[in-house]
Amino acid sequence: MSISLSSLILLPIWISMAQIQQGGPDEKEKTTALKDLLSRIDLDELMKKDEPPLDFPDTLEGFEYAFNEKGQLRHIKTGEPFVFNYREDLHRWNQKRYEALGEEGYGVIVLNPNENYIEVEKPKIHVQSSSDSSDEPAEKRERKDKVSKETKKRRDFYEKYRNPQREKEMMQLYIRENGSPEEHAIYVWDHFIAQSAAENVFFVAHSYGGLAFVELMIQREADVKSKVTAVALTDSVHNVWHQEAGKTIREWMRENCCNWVSSSEPLDTSVESMLPDCPRVSAGTDRHELTSWKSFPSIFKFFSEASEAKGGSPRPAPTRRSHRLKHEEL
Repeated sequence: MSISLSSLILLPIWISMAQIQQGGPDEKEKTTALKDLLSRIDLDELMKKDEPPLDFPDTLEGFEYAFNEKGQLRHIKTGEPFVFNYREDLHRWNQKRYEALGEEGYGVIVLNPNENYIEVEKPKIHVQSSSDSSDEPAEKRERKDKVSKETKKRRDFYEKYRNPQREKEMMQLYIRENGSPEEHAIYVWDHFIAQSAAENVFFVAHSYGGLAFVELMIQREADVKSKVTAVALTDSVHNVWHQEAGKTIREWMRENCCNWVSSSEPLDTSVESMLPDCPRVSAGTDRHELTSWKSFPSIFKFFSEASEAKGGSPRPAPTRRSHRLKHEEL
């Protein structure tokens, strides 16, 4: 077991404090002086003198860690999970190493395209009663108002009895500039993704999310092409014909997108398509809602290959693209 420099410095102080506290009232002044001294000791500075430099790798591979096929972080050589206490008795250094490891150069934005409105109680419209006539006696007006209130009370009770689930009349208020999944995708792009410093943007778009992404490309084609490196679609319901995606968009999708679709075939098996857009491969499941989860290992490999290709190295030709349909003539 190692003893740090900070421990050696503080040990005599704690011993002195214990000795003084055993003394009488005359030792109060010394106690106060020692407390003042302790309050001025910068423990962080003491710990810094005893620790190695905070010089860490800037990539996951530099730390000798990688994610396995199950998505678990494991050491490349030993296969062991991440160890926090890499250096014994150096908690601050270990914490800084942990934070540096967590900084893999990725930021994550989770879109919420299905929440396009909120429900609020419909405001009540107050109809002015004709009994408010100024020439009507006050006693008669009060009687009419009482009858009106009783009638409304009975009507509300009947409505609640007839339809107990609808105690309040609600109305939908659409979220400004986010009234549809397509609007939401464009809004997030304009206000967050396009404004970010990210150089390599990757999309994972499931089901209707694929349609929203194609619409984003139609509306922001040049910007998307300049910032997005690759797109993984999972059982996407987009249709380049119905959405009227142009030839340049279709060509870009063929080179930079892949759609993992529901299929009973093994993962990454090529699946034919009648649409002239991106390659389609099996997600390894015929359940629509599981296509994203089941295809994640292949999706991250797809992103890694795309990132390496953009960095200058030649792009490998994945097996899943070897049987790509030729749509150039269409």
